Amino acid sequence: MASLSAVFGGLATLLAVIGLYGVMAYAVSRRTREIGIRMALGALRSDVIAMIMREVFLLICAGLAAGIVLALALADLIRSQIYGLNARDPVTVVGSAIVLAVAAGLAGLIPALRASSVHPTTALRQD
Repeated sequence: MASLSAVFGGLATLLAVIGLYGVMAYAVSRRTREIGIRMALGALRSDVIAMIMREVFLLICAGLAAGIVLALALADLIRSQIYGLNARDPVTVVGSAIVLAVAAGLAGLIPALRASSVHPTTALRQD
């Protein structure tokens, strides 16, 4: 049962990462003109990356907050399904939160790097 739960947890993480990547890639593509203007006015690549990663960080924090609240609320159900697991174990909660935050951060970093490499003239010509 634990192996099956681990596989489904891994698949759920993969789906969440793909979803976050898609949302951020779409948001970046919608803001290409704005990013081009910022870069034309002198914004550095690091400024653009920081701007995009701030949005990613907000999404990660909202997801982790909702997930931790739901996990603690459903702790009895989790405990009844998996033998020997304490759902309120701080190491488990913090460990899983760190793994999910790192995975989501990497998923958001790809669109941020792509946005920072946009040439200002190309972005301004785009319709």
